[in-house]
Parts: sequence; C-alpha cells; structure tokens
Amino acid sequence: MIYRENGLRYIPIKFSVRGRDLTSTIQDAQARLRASVHLAPGYHYEWAGEYESLQAEVRRLAIVIPISLLIILGLLYTLFNSWRDAVIVLAALPFGAVGGVLSLLVTGTPFSISAAVGFTSALGVGTLGGCVFLSGIRRVGSAQAPSRLEPDPADVIRRGALQAMRPVLMACLAAGLGLLPAALSSGIGVQAQRPLARVVVGAMITTTISILVLIPVFASLAASLTARAPRVSE
Repeated sequence: MIYRENGLRYIPIKFSVRGRDLTSTIQDAQARLRASVHLAPGYHYEWAGEYESLQAEVRRLAIVIPISLLIILGLLYTLFNSWRDAVIVLAALPFGAVGGVLSLLVTGTPFSISAAVGFTSALGVGTLGGCVFLSGIRRVGSAQAPSRLEPDPADVIRRGALQAMRPVLMACLAAGLGLLPAALSSGIGVQAQRPLARVVVGAMITTTISILVLIPVFASLAASLTARAPRVSE
C-alpha cells in the first residue's frame, strides 16, 4: 500500500521484535540497510514507531532527570534546613538505582520507556525513605540537645537509625512486594508493565540497603567533619 503524508508518498514496513531488545535490533537493521540497500535519488527511509518514541523519551529523560534532582535537592533543603543533610539523602539515591539495573540484566529485560518510569518511581520511594530515616536521626539529636552533656554523634545516629528503620522497611517492602506479581507475570500484555515492576522490585532491595547502611555512614562522616571544623570565637 502506498500512502500520502505531507505531500509525499510513503510505503510503511512493519515488524515486531521478539527475543532481544529493541535498540540493538534497530541498530543491527540500520547497519545492514546501509551496507546492502542503496536508494535512488529522492528516496529515503525513516524509523518510526516504538523506537522513535524510545529515542524521544531518552532525550527527555536526559533533561528531566537532572532538573528533577535539583528540585529534590531544593525540597530536601527546605525540609532539613541544611545543605549537608540534603546532600546526604541525595547521595544515597544512585546506589538504590543499582538494583534496578541488576534486575534488568539478570532477567534479560531490555531498557524501555516502562523501565525508565520504574527508575523514576524508585527514585521517589528512595527519597521518601531517606527523608524518614534522616528525620529520625535528627529527632533523636534534638531530644538530647537540651541536656548539659554533649551528645555522642555515634550514639545519636545509632538510636535514630533503630527508631526509623521500621518505617523505612515498611515503605520499601510495600513498594517492592506490591509489584512482585507483575514482575513475575508472563501473560498477555506484560510487555508494558513487567519492565517497570522488575526495576522497582530490584531497586527496592538496594534502596533499603543504601538507606539503612549508607545514610548512617554519611551522617557519621558529616558529624566528624563538623566536629573537626575550627571554631572562631569573638
């Protein structure tokens, strides 16, 4: 069938991809077309469909994600009123995304728009868990502040971490377990939901570990640096 669009004639060629990821398939097809197909003057071919949408989404994510991280950093500063605490929470987020990448690699799931949405969802849950966890540590420190004795930073971090551990575990486990059936499903229509679910399930595992392990470490390092900082008195 010959169609017309914008005053030009075109012939659509449709195909589906099975058993491999879309990006490598298109790149392989493009290389073979360049080597074996030589069009006459006035003819050209374009790649459309899901591949075009994926490329556009990747370009948008390259802009949206840095802007989102800056907005998250600003919101964290308004919450804690401290750039140090805001950076501590933000620094733990990339480690949480490692689980999503490993989940895609282990299951052989190609990166897609659905997987990208899963990473953004995991980023939001990780930010929430980090805020709850660090707020618990600060709450314990504020409770000990009125005492005459100087509070031990290590003891404050340990007690605050123990108090905030349960809500963090509940939030991450609820997000991961809620999407576990979708991550393991194999019925009709799973191509759209399964990448998202697998990313979130994998990311929730490493997000929990990064919050419970890395944030106390970062908080201890920040407390030690603050204690060593010289104080100028007038």
